[in-house]
Amino acid sequence: MADTAVITSVITAASTNQYEGEPMTTGVAPGVTRPRIAAEEPMLIGDSWTCGSGGRIAVLDPATEELLTTVGLAGPAEVDAAVAAAMAAHRDGRWRGRTPEWRRDVLARLADLAESRAEELAVLETLDNGKPIERARGDVALGIAAIRHCAGAPARLTGAVQPAGTDRHVYTSREPVGPAALVLPWNFPFMIAAWKVSAALAAGCPVVVKPAEQTPLTALRLAALCLDAGVPAGVVDVLTGGGSTGAALVAHPGIAKVSFTGSTEVGRSVMAAAAGRVTPVTLELGGKSPNIVFADADLDRVLTTLPRTVFAHSGQMCTAGSRLLVHRSVRDEVLERLVPLVDALPVGNGLTGGITVGPLVSAVQRDRVASYLDLGRAEGATVLAGGGVRGGPGFFVEPTVLTGLGADARCVREEIFGPVLTVLEFDTDDEAVALANDSEYGLAAGIWTSDLARAHRTAAALEAGTVWVNTYNEFHPAVPFGGVKQSGIGRDLGDAAVESFTELKSVTVAL
Repeated sequence: MADTAVITSVITAASTNQYEGEPMTTGVAPGVTRPRIAAEEPMLIGDSWTCGSGGRIAVLDPATEELLTTVGLAGPAEVDAAVAAAMAAHRDGRWRGRTPEWRRDVLARLADLAESRAEELAVLETLDNGKPIERARGDVALGIAAIRHCAGAPARLTGAVQPAGTDRHVYTSREPVGPAALVLPWNFPFMIAAWKVSAALAAGCPVVVKPAEQTPLTALRLAALCLDAGVPAGVVDVLTGGGSTGAALVAHPGIAKVSFTGSTEVGRSVMAAAAGRVTPVTLELGGKSPNIVFADADLDRVLTTLPRTVFAHSGQMCTAGSRLLVHRSVRDEVLERLVPLVDALPVGNGLTGGITVGPLVSAVQRDRVASYLDLGRAEGATVLAGGGVRGGPGFFVEPTVLTGLGADARCVREEIFGPVLTVLEFDTDDEAVALANDSEYGLAAGIWTSDLARAHRTAAALEAGTVWVNTYNEFHPAVPFGGVKQSGIGRDLGDAAVESFTELKSVTVAL
């Protein structure tokens, strides 16, 4: 979804939008300070910050459509240089060759530094992405928690001794796979950068990070914090650019591992590029997650949680519970109580404070979601709430609830990635599971019930990488996260993520 404006020179007017940590006094929550943003934000290659020799990409505030800054459009030369820097760091062992305790301490310092700059990172995230500042603060905290968890991982990466007989000593060890390409999405820029970077570094791998062209700022700040924490130059490199930059990176012969979060469509291309070199991949892709409300659910708890399971981050979440499956006996009550809640959701600039639904990330994404609203009406949907696009400035779509669609409707089956909820009803547990699994996706699912046996039985039957029961969208750095089917391969978070950046070596010694 490349909708950025590529320009060939720095826009002089950008300098009028830069602030040196000054309080923002217009339309923002009290005390919010705008971090310094340079007219051009350089990428990091080895020990050098550079804007590259190619074009420039304009980075916009999606709430106001104002220019925040420009970044370089990394081309083949920059990709080659970044991968070369990571390869050199891997060969000479400046990171993987240090003791686990030394790497642990550096990662712990990184977490401390990020925590000391957490508010700055959150404000940058809201400026760049549009999400409400409260949500940005939570996302930054989740990213920092992952760094802290991974700080202890170097000492946890142990092998095993195998019982192969008295005349043989056989053991396994885990070794870093090598330079890793980390390709980030635009919906959780800092959090997922922190997840992937900390896991790769914990495994001993140097990384080349490619943030989304729409939201590069916090990944660049994270790279600077890595250097401040003591990560050697060349171990963390960041390339800014568009889809061509990411494609060149994942296809580069010097890359030994690819970790990608984004759409299923792009994920397939990433997997195809990596397959030519048999490069291992972790893919966290799209979702169309079912959220199942059984007749015995605590509806007060459901309705307290439901708006944020769909409309948080303006619905721009791969885990969004965008397919609400409700038992027919409670359907009317759920909708009668849900619609006023949705109508009352505050929509606006995420820096205002108290906002639930911010803008979509770009004009292209706004128009994509709007096209699905038109499609839903054409498919026969009844619009119970929202259904409109708000005039600018900003890329806003109203939180929307659609009913009356069949399970085969495109709005029910396809990932809209916006604040749109479709509602289906069911009569039996088996029907609920069949509806939930009737999807090419399998990232996440929610279950709401007071019956413990039903909860476990349904969780076992659902085709999803993560299942939440009587809650939704909860993450913990020790708990692996990822999908099945067209929602991806491999896992972020937990020791599984760290191990995905290693190769298992077996050693047999004849005694």
